[in-house]
Amino acid sequence: MKIAVLQMNAGFDPLDNVAVLTEAVAQAKAGGAEILFTPEMSNMLDRNRARAADNIRPEEEDYVLGMVRAAAAIAGIWVHLGSLAVKGETDADKWRNRAFVIAPNGNIAARYDKIHLFDVDLASGESWRESSVYAGGERAVAVQLPEAVLGLSICYDIRFPAVYAALSRAGADIVAVPAAFTVPTGEAHWHVLLRARAIESACFVVAAAQTGTHGDGRSTYGHSLVVDPWGDVLLDMGEAPGLAFVDLPLERIAEVRGRVPVIANRRPVGEAIVA
Repeated sequence: MKIAVLQMNAGFDPLDNVAVLTEAVAQAKAGGAEILFTPEMSNMLDRNRARAADNIRPEEEDYVLGMVRAAAAIAGIWVHLGSLAVKGETDADKWRNRAFVIAPNGNIAARYDKIHLFDVDLASGESWRESSVYAGGERAVAVQLPEAVLGLSICYDIRFPAVYAALSRAGADIVAVPAAFTVPTGEAHWHVLLRARAIESACFVVAAAQTGTHGDGRSTYGHSLVVDPWGDVLLDMGEAPGLAFVDLPLERIAEVRGRVPVIANRRPVGEAIVA
């Protein structure tokens, strides 16, 4: 199964970002990919909440989503939009950090709202409170592709193995982890967390990432990764924006699970007691 991975340096103008996205859809198809993976917040990265509010739309009115759906239908390719910032159901609702899987006919095959919101204070002085404007999702989501089951997650979810246990129970062969990782946390944890999630679920992990210094002043880590079920890194895109292609040998899943049957050996675990 051939995939394409887009590493972006998204700004705060959705029109600029959608031009990158639609070009990547066409290039992914031309390169023979069956599915394109894009990063978290593919429509915009903007820490200025007031400015961002002018660009965030309800899902049904989001022109980035509409244009990528149209591009996917023209190209005839699956697209995993890592996530978009979209409005809630009413004006009073918080925004959603929402992933979309778009079928080759342009229809939306699946949606996933990021469950774990990034509320942290880093030693670098960076402070993030995603929950101040975003509402978290409540359940894991997987979707059937022609050759594999794709499990959905977003960025900070990577630190919470229960999400990936749920996805593996649903039969996930590939797990997507689109991200806009900070530089300090990326340098410390990005590679090890992604490899750990691949190893413990014996599945492929595809992590399309934001990279570089963005228009709102933040910096992201980059290093979009593809990891195989044994934990081997098949792709590391470094720090430059761009598009890369990887072949996923899906037979590798059965091979690895035969060697170390982590799925078959998994058992329910009760709450710990203190002796």
